[in-house]
Amino acid sequence: MQIGVYGSGYLATVISACLADFGTPVCCCHADGSQIMEVAKGNIPFFEKNLQEVIRRNVRSGRLVYSADPEDLARKAQVIFLAEDSSENLEQIVTRLAQAAGRFQVLSVVTPVRVGFTRQLEQALRAAKLSSLLVCQPMFFTNGCAVEDFNWPDRIILGTSSSEAVSSLKQIFHPLVMRGVPVLVTNYETAELAREATTAFVATKISFINEISSLCEHVNADAVSLSLALGLDKKIAPRCLQPGAGMGGIFAQSDMDSLTELARCNRVDLKILNAAREVNRSLAERLLLKVSGALETVQNKDVGILGLAFKPNTNSVAGSASVELVQNLLANGARVRAYDPVAIPEARLQLNGTVKYCESAYGAAEGVDALVVATGWSEFRTLDFTKIRHLVRRPIIIDTKNLLDSSRLRAMGFQYMGVGRS
Repeated sequence: MQIGVYGSGYLATVISACLADFGTPVCCCHADGSQIMEVAKGNIPFFEKNLQEVIRRNVRSGRLVYSADPEDLARKAQVIFLAEDSSENLEQIVTRLAQAAGRFQVLSVVTPVRVGFTRQLEQALRAAKLSSLLVCQPMFFTNGCAVEDFNWPDRIILGTSSSEAVSSLKQIFHPLVMRGVPVLVTNYETAELAREATTAFVATKISFINEISSLCEHVNADAVSLSLALGLDKKIAPRCLQPGAGMGGIFAQSDMDSLTELARCNRVDLKILNAAREVNRSLAERLLLKVSGALETVQNKDVGILGLAFKPNTNSVAGSASVELVQNLLANGARVRAYDPVAIPEARLQLNGTVKYCESAYGAAEGVDALVVATGWSEFRTLDFTKIRHLVRRPIIIDTKNLLDSSRLRAMGFQYMGVGRS
């Protein structure tokens, strides 16, 4: 079966590479030839763990090819995944592909869309007397773990009324179905809402542990041990239950915005979601207070920031509490030195030129009054803190991810501050 993926951004690049890794021929296509050819050359405009290796392997084998001819793709592919990062112009794209196909074809909508959008697409196809079958298929990727999320999903959701479409997609995802990954077949609206509701629930979980970690600091409790105790409860589970984390990523904000707007239009007050979003928004301000408390004031102080991405293994700074912390530090008169393994180019787009970007963590530590671990990159665990002890002006480490060995650092003479820990 020939599979097509339409798009040139994050979703299309990940999905086309991972589908090809199943051993199936895949063509990734976009009408903008310049964009798709850059991807074909291996020039991916974002960092995602293990993705480059998957692309190279499948391009070399001939299973993954790239094209700038949507009509040719539509004529050849039995199933096309619509994987633009934005739903803008998606109706025109769907119509164009369906018209070019001229036969039975499955169009799986992976692009994040508002509730009701897929049914609107179906009505447009029917009005144009086009026979393509639509499926709403949300995929739940986490930046930095997208390849893993694709290959080890918790479930496959297919929003459609077509048994033929379900059969085709089960055939494509046969390696996962045979492994026992549940397939949930439902209607368009439920599939669309599943994505936004999942994002909202994860945001609520993250916000809850961050609020509890604030309480921990006042009652001599340890938030790391507490999150482990909670996570071992089968009703709760450990993932996304680490204090200091924030809800970020290129789709998280739009998902929550869309869900909030849907509720507003239907006169439903989502009190829990609104509260969770407020806690998430306040995370960077809370971190600023922690830095200010350690230094008495940040004005005219030098602060080193380790990590700018919103989480490790990605270059995305969308919703990054670290970037917002830097902005708050600058607004309050601090001087900032920053290092991130891959996210500095993205961070430059949001931060002004007064930030000193460094080529290493040691460069970010040089001469600072406080060093802040702001993203949980594993390389920060293995830094030479004896060297850092001689580089910093004041031996203050603020570990917003509870990543480091607090006992060891305190024994070395550092003033160590974690999140939700005494």
